[in-house]
Amino acid sequence: MTSVLDRWRSMLQTHDPSVLQDLVADEAVFHSPVVHTPQRGKAIVVKYLAAADHVLNNGSFRYLREWVGPQSAVLEFSADIDGIAINGVDMIEWNAAGKIVDFKVMVRPLKAIGALQQAMAARLMAG
Repeated sequence: MTSVLDRWRSMLQTHDPSVLQDLVADEAVFHSPVVHTPQRGKAIVVKYLAAADHVLNNGSFRYLREWVGPQSAVLEFSADIDGIAINGVDMIEWNAAGKIVDFKVMVRPLKAIGALQQAMAARLMAG
C-alpha cells in the first residue's frame, strides 16, 4: 500500500483532485487558518484541499521539513502569493485504512494570512 504522504505528494505533483476522493475519509475534518469553524465531511474537505492546491501550489510551493509518526505528520511549507511569502504547516492525521481524517493548516505571518484568505475565497467561490 502506498503511504498516505506518498499519495498526498502525488496529488500535489499532478494537481489531480480525483486522488483526494480516495485519500480523504468520509468523516474528515479540515481546520482552516482563516475559517473559525472546522469544515466537516469528505465533500467540503476535498473542496478546500483542491482549492488550496490551486492557490498555493503555483510553482513556489515546497515542503521544508517533516515530522512523521505512525498515523500523523507535520509538514512545514513555504509558498508565495502575489509576492507575499507564506510560511506554514500542514498537520495531517490518518486512520488505519490510510485515509485522511484530520487536516489542519497553520500560516504566518499575518500579511500572508490575509493574502491566503482572499485567494482561497476567490477560488472557492469560483468553484
